[in-house]
Amino acid sequence: MRVLSYRSRAWALAMMLLLAVPMAFVAPRSSLPETNPARLTLRTAPLALNLEDRAATRVGKLIWRGGLSLDANHRDFGGWSGLWVASDGAEMRAISDEGSWLVARLRYDAAGHLAGADDGVLGRLKSPDGAWLRGKSWTDAESFAMLPDGTMLVGFERRHRVLRYPAGNERQGGGLAGTPVPFAAPADLARAPSNAGLEAMTVLSDGRLFLLTEDFALRPGTTAGWIGVLRDGTPMWTAFHYTLLDGFRPTSAATLPDGDIVLLERSAALPAGWRVRVMRLRVASLVPGAVVRAEELARLATPFVTENLEGVVARRGRGGETLLWLISDDNFSFLQQTVLLHFALAD
Repeated sequence: MRVLSYRSRAWALAMMLLLAVPMAFVAPRSSLPETNPARLTLRTAPLALNLEDRAATRVGKLIWRGGLSLDANHRDFGGWSGLWVASDGAEMRAISDEGSWLVARLRYDAAGHLAGADDGVLGRLKSPDGAWLRGKSWTDAESFAMLPDGTMLVGFERRHRVLRYPAGNERQGGGLAGTPVPFAAPADLARAPSNAGLEAMTVLSDGRLFLLTEDFALRPGTTAGWIGVLRDGTPMWTAFHYTLLDGFRPTSAATLPDGDIVLLERSAALPAGWRVRVMRLRVASLVPGAVVRAEELARLATPFVTENLEGVVARRGRGGETLLWLISDDNFSFLQQTVLLHFALAD
């Protein structure tokens, strides 16, 4: 039997405590200013890929490009459930399941490893009437994608819906700081469980939309997904069924440079704690009514760095490699942390 290091045992104990604490213990957030977004002082600390072997640089087909724990001087920092990173990797956006948005600059060292984050700004998402989103049933943003015209789709659970936010710079009042319009979601989404709805969303390389729920079975052993084709700005949806295995559930999706889809799947249980699988779904399998199954690229579990990872982005690097960024939802719990992880995908 492998004996865990002191730090690994500490993380395992923290995870056990977290899973034993009711989510009602986590207080709702309500302190964001209603006039202007808040500028943040971001605090970062470097992470190792493997808690027991700091020289490790690879897990599965993922090559380590650095990671950070993130914190800020604001009680509403956290809960990040969707992520976007600019094509050059220099800027990020994130959405929170408490109805917040974050923008920040990312820094890298000479070797291209993630080294820091600064110039953070945090604000609140608006509803189509221009008012701030309020109450957990309305603020639970879980998925995020950018359309080719720069407008942004945000998917919500509980009150299942999709809102389309304008293009632009949040620091100047645009983008996620702007006023959205409703976006037509699949009709069946309204029947999804309150807290297991739309978790993963991406725009495919051919312009189609990909939506995937966390745990909404229209067929046994699967969760529901849809492919949308935009016609005059309105999506036409067809369903597919994503195979669920071993207690893992999807939490995020992104389109890879080769056109396939990278997915995060999460499982949390005692005594294993957080486990995350990084998966590839072949886009060619997405035909109406299909039962599709993804292949595992890597598994993040103790002693490898892991958390409640709920956001993923894929980009083509300067050297032609595929780069990934992953972000976690800390549930506003003192037992968890916000982590931003960076990897290259091995051929």
